[in-house]
Amino acid sequence: MLYARVDLSKTDYAELDNYQFIKNPDVEQLNRLYVEYCKYKKFRSVMPIFASEYTDSNSDVIGYYNNDKLVAFSLVKRYSNSDAECVQFAWDYADAKLRLGVNSLKNECAIYKRLGFRYLYLGGADEYKKSIDGFEILGPAQ
Repeated sequence: MLYARVDLSKTDYAELDNYQFIKNPDVEQLNRLYVEYCKYKKFRSVMPIFASEYTDSNSDVIGYYNNDKLVAFSLVKRYSNSDAECVQFAWDYADAKLRLGVNSLKNECAIYKRLGFRYLYLGGADEYKKSIDGFEILGPAQ
């Protein structure tokens, strides 16, 4: 698998108006959303998200809302003042025209750039991620 990141200095995305940082995450609610997302995507195998991942002081849970209802979340891990990783994203697909898979990623680029981060690591270099400004495939270890 190829891994990817975004060089945030090469992005110029605007923040969405339908998100907020979730300070006291409802682990059961988030895990229900995650399970439904995995079922919808028909993933053959999934890793659970543990409660400690949501509540870790170096993790951010970003909730996305439609008509005041939580419809998606991203779990982002901060490793330093310049490096963060998009660990998990899940959404309910109830209103597919929101295009939250792509729009949430652009929003997170805008958020973490504003916060002074240099890179946002994306995990796998999935095809849809390649459309993000500043997208880079990570090379082999030197």
